[in-house]
Amino acid sequence: MLLKFLARYRDAGLLFLRSGLGIAFLIHGLPKLTAGPARWKEIGTAMSHLGIDRVPELWGFLACATEGIGGLLLVLGAFYRPVCLLLAFTMFVATLHLSSDAKLSDFRKYAHPLELAVVFFGLAFVGPGKFSVDKD
Repeated sequence: MLLKFLARYRDAGLLFLRSGLGIAFLIHGLPKLTAGPARWKEIGTAMSHLGIDRVPELWGFLACATEGIGGLLLVLGAFYRPVCLLLAFTMFVATLHLSSDAKLSDFRKYAHPLELAVVFFGLAFVGPGKFSVDKD
C-alpha cells in the first residue's frame, strides 16, 4: 500500500495533531478567558440554544476555560479524553449558535466549529498516543 510506512509514526502524528490544535485553541481561548465577565456573558448566551438561559457568565467562563486551558492540556496530552469531549461539546454549542439563523446555503458560516466538534469527538476514541502525559 502506498505510504503504509507512515503507520509506524502514528504516535508522532497524534502529537503533531494535538500540538497544532492545542496551540490554536490556547491562542484563541486565553484572550477570551482573560476578557472578563462581560465577554463570558456574551459567549455564555449561546447555551440558550440548548434551553439553558441561567448564569450565562458561568457558561461563557467554562467555554473560554475549555478552549484556553483545554488547549494547553491537549498539547500535553493530560486529561486527554475529557478535554476532547469538552472541546467537542464547546464546538457543538458554537455550531448551534452560528447555524441558528443560517440557511443550509450558509454552511461556511458554521462549518469550522462543526468540523472541530467531529475531530475532537473522534480523537477522544483514538487517545493521545505515547508522547503524552496520559500515555496510551
